[in-house]
Amino acid sequence: MNNELDDFDKDIVRRFIYDFYDRGEYPTAFSILNTYREKNNYTGSVRSMRRVLKNLNFSFKKCNDGRKFLMERLDIVALRCTFLRKTCTLRKNNDRRPVVYVDETWVNQNHSRSIIWQNNEGTEGLKVPIGKGGRLIVCHAGCARYGFIKDSKLVFRSNTGNTTYYHNQMNAEVYKEWFFELLNHLEEPSIIVMDNASYHSTLAENYPKSNSRKSDVQKWLKDKNIPYSNLETLAELKMKVKNIMPREKSYLLDQLTLERGHEVIRLPPYHCQYNANELIWAQVKNEVAKKNNTFKMVDIERLTHEALDSVTVQDWEKCVRHAETIQAQDYEKEVHRDAILEPIILTILPGDSDSSDDEDTNNDEDIFGN
Repeated sequence: MNNELDDFDKDIVRRFIYDFYDRGEYPTAFSILNTYREKNNYTGSVRSMRRVLKNLNFSFKKCNDGRKFLMERLDIVALRCTFLRKTCTLRKNNDRRPVVYVDETWVNQNHSRSIIWQNNEGTEGLKVPIGKGGRLIVCHAGCARYGFIKDSKLVFRSNTGNTTYYHNQMNAEVYKEWFFELLNHLEEPSIIVMDNASYHSTLAENYPKSNSRKSDVQKWLKDKNIPYSNLETLAELKMKVKNIMPREKSYLLDQLTLERGHEVIRLPPYHCQYNANELIWAQVKNEVAKKNNTFKMVDIERLTHEALDSVTVQDWEKCVRHAETIQAQDYEKEVHRDAILEPIILTILPGDSDSSDDEDTNNDEDIFGN
């Protein structure tokens, strides 16, 4: 059985960890695994759960008393808090700008319901082909006020249907062209919520990369009228670049959006549950799965367009309301969790991260001494 978790299941695991924090308990891979098994019938091993935790950017940090505590990467926590504070403050201040959620997904050629009625021998009923087949990439945007934004639907066939990662079939130029069209169709100043996919995140200013040649770095410094000596080494030149780079990244799409009178708010990494589009995609894919009985790309395209066009403003209202409820609940928990975790964070030894998989030797011990 495949024990890999999708984004929704990974979010469930993350929330189990937060529940341990909120109860003042010490989370371990074993305790998280047992909790997840009870709630989701997970069949993976503790080693699989450790891989999940690592992929979610959690690691065990050693406290100055020798005990270990499961900690989420600091920048992820900070980005989540920033996002939640922004969105909750907008609602608290009754900001009337529509919040437009943008996202991409895929629909496989052989996408169908996971359970199908058949006879005991499996000789009758719908036969689902083996494999996923070809793939459609879908890009769209919507909000509670208008539903899907008019004329902003993008559906196209993936060039390589056997890819396991649909983002490989989208690039910055394709997305930029679609995004500009979206901005043209927005009827009023709006807030746009998007994730941090690489093709969303072209920098407004291009800086030399870590593997740039010395001549390229020199040219960049010359173009910026930044003095340097031909005697300086590549390392010295790169330090000049690093010293003038802004602390916060400035993205091209964010800048162009602001120039058009709109604002972009970035989702924190690995937090798809805050994007109302995720529930819309689930609805669309469910409609396609119910009606897909030919498993032909031409029919999948037709069914996908029909499913997208059938999504109503009421559907969007419901999905946005659900996402906003989660955002509000999580922001309230962050404030409470900050007070709980502060004494633990103060005792974490700097840079002491343990990856030896021995964090569960005292898995019944409560870090809070309860």
